Amino acid sequence: MRSLLAQRPAGGVTRRSAASARRVARVSLVVRATADAVPKPKKPQQMLVYAPPHPLIKHWLALLRSEYTPPQMFRSACAELGRLLIYEAVRDFLPTIEQQVQTPLGAVADATLCDPTKPIKVVPILRAGLVLLEQAGQVMPFQETYHVGYVRDPKTLQATAYLNKLPAKVSPDDLFLITDPMLATGGTIVQVIEDIVSRGGKAENIRVVAVVVAPPALKKLADRFPGLKVYTAMIDEQVDERGYIIPGLGDAGDRAYGTPH
Repeated sequence: MRSLLAQRPAGGVTRRSAASARRVARVSLVVRATADAVPKPKKPQQMLVYAPPHPLIKHWLALLRSEYTPPQMFRSACAELGRLLIYEAVRDFLPTIEQQVQTPLGAVADATLCDPTKPIKVVPILRAGLVLLEQAGQVMPFQETYHVGYVRDPKTLQATAYLNKLPAKVSPDDLFLITDPMLATGGTIVQVIEDIVSRGGKAENIRVVAVVVAPPALKKLADRFPGLKVYTAMIDEQVDERGYIIPGLGDAGDRAYGTPH
């Protein structure tokens, strides 16, 4: 598949450095960064990654990256970034209904409303996935929340579930939005999506929202889940031997909740 690694400033489109492009180009997926970030895939069975080039997204990401950002500010910045990314993720995702409404002037106007009978199933990966959802109610009028929790072994980097509130069975038409600040090695996010698919869900009806992602995670997702869409502020270039994204954010959960290292 062809990888499109584009950033769009005010004056046009520029490419990342050749070295960075070669590293990320190894991932079998399509990356798009468009002014309106409206998904228009030519091949529905490709996994797509969207990095909206919005100045506010860049601003909040900068605060999250800084080691001097205190926990309360880190959490607030993460919530703001989550709101912006979720807005982009549900742009073509929210089910709608067509109705008419009476205006104060006695006229009747056509109206498009979000469908209350089809709430999006939101799946935050604990702990830090919750922070991305703190302002989600501003952009999603109707939602159901199903918490999942995973802990990663620091030596093997394998993730083990300690909490799973997903429904025992879901419909292929159900829409899911998964939030996790960082997709590094991909072990946790793959397990969560596999859990949803094993219960009857479809990868093409899943959106993932993350602050930063790395090629190892994207490669695993692209290989396993054609049709999946990932929304992120940035694709970072590498994962170190501890499984941390570089340059990354550090431990998002610890930083958001002020947990001592």
